Amino acid sequence: MTECGIAVGLNHAGKQMVGAGRMSASDLIPLQPWATYIRPYSAGTFSRQQGTPSAAMTNPIKFIDAMEILDSRGNPTLRVTVVLVNGTIGMASVPSGASTGRFEARELRDGDISRYGGKGVRSAVRNVVEVIGPRLHGQDVSRQAEIDHLLVQLDGTPDRSRLGANAIVGVSMAVARAASAAARLPLYVHLGGSSACRLPVPMMNVINGGSHADNTLDFQEFMIVPHGAPTFAEALRYGAETFHALKAILKSRGFRTAVGDEGGFAPDLESNEAACALIIEAIRATGLKPGTDVALALDPAASAFAGDGGYELARSGGGRKTASELTKLYRSWVHAYPIVSIEDGLGDQDWEGFREHTALLGADLQIVGDDLYVTNTQFLSRGIKEHATNAALIKLNQIGTVTETIEAIAMCRDAGWNYVVSHRSGETEDTFIADFAVAMGGGQIKTGSLCRSERIAKYNRLLEIERELGSRAIYSSPFRNPMRVALHS
Repeated sequence: MTECGIAVGLNHAGKQMVGAGRMSASDLIPLQPWATYIRPYSAGTFSRQQGTPSAAMTNPIKFIDAMEILDSRGNPTLRVTVVLVNGTIGMASVPSGASTGRFEARELRDGDISRYGGKGVRSAVRNVVEVIGPRLHGQDVSRQAEIDHLLVQLDGTPDRSRLGANAIVGVSMAVARAASAAARLPLYVHLGGSSACRLPVPMMNVINGGSHADNTLDFQEFMIVPHGAPTFAEALRYGAETFHALKAILKSRGFRTAVGDEGGFAPDLESNEAACALIIEAIRATGLKPGTDVALALDPAASAFAGDGGYELARSGGGRKTASELTKLYRSWVHAYPIVSIEDGLGDQDWEGFREHTALLGADLQIVGDDLYVTNTQFLSRGIKEHATNAALIKLNQIGTVTETIEAIAMCRDAGWNYVVSHRSGETEDTFIADFAVAMGGGQIKTGSLCRSERIAKYNRLLEIERELGSRAIYSSPFRNPMRVALHS
């Protein structure tokens, strides 16, 4: 992480103040990021190392509550509340994915068809209140790694299916929130320490296909990446202006402009590549430069059209392709468009294909594994050894706890990989991942398009963080070869 001191204090009304020029250098709090004292675990052994324990509990948990709420797709999810003995409260709402990896941690759903088509989460709520809550009663909320270890032990399954990954991650996130509130620190400072000052470059999903849309596009997400902006606030402006320019272009050509689950458009285009061309046109319409100011990123989510040893581009009429042929298709697009990142370009069991894919494209391009790794260090370890990709997508609810998520990020750092903190298609107004992305300092976040309030909430929280940091805020491109994409301007 880049070193960046954060001044934290209270004003006359007791409200927390964070930012430049409010306290002297001698008042800076010497915090250390979590990743420096949580040792990555290997071969499935969960690490409990969390620095030197304090002599006595300072912030014990009084009780934990949960309730069933709705996510952005109208499906049930959980909201968890952790209450401390001193009255401090931490809350977290749990996201849910539509395009899920086969190996990720399992949500617990009720299966009662008479309620929400079987998608209710009352059983997960009961597990939080009746099983997890009593076990965590009296635990020091500041000891995140130990609490997360207890959650994993309490569940006792490799995929978190007994208590439910949705129950576990909700408690883990709410514990982090309660600990940060008790310490009178913003969440990003609590988790990242005084070095947390790097704002993430957003990947903004503006055209949808695949599992996120009912249209003619095989690939799931076509994203804009405003990596050339000087600040996060300007990056958000670049993205919003491009989004509205794209809407105007689509409307002028008779395409529908309704948006999908993540806020992207879902037009019926003549080909997958046509989406890239439209986005470039929209970038230029704003006066911005494709490549230099705003680049492209793809998430084909190829597991959705993989099968029988190949890939069927049925929606677009692109025919059947081998892994090698699909990789060559991506390479032709990289030569034609300023693409900086490809996520899940092949299926989640195609390890051999991914090795060739990364060998051919990885020198200049970010190759991201999502379904391949599901934020699990066992799969990440294999990917690192086999050079399957050079980056990983990070989703808290794929693995189940904040600590395990941080350990996955630590493994990426040790390997010299990039990592992208990500939302899910079923989101809530909770902004945890915005703080988390700053805390982890990876410089990238994927949290949807430039509309739908559950997506915008994350962007607005990042604006707040950038304002709090003031002159200490850093916004910089994480991509390896910016000069290559600049050539497309």
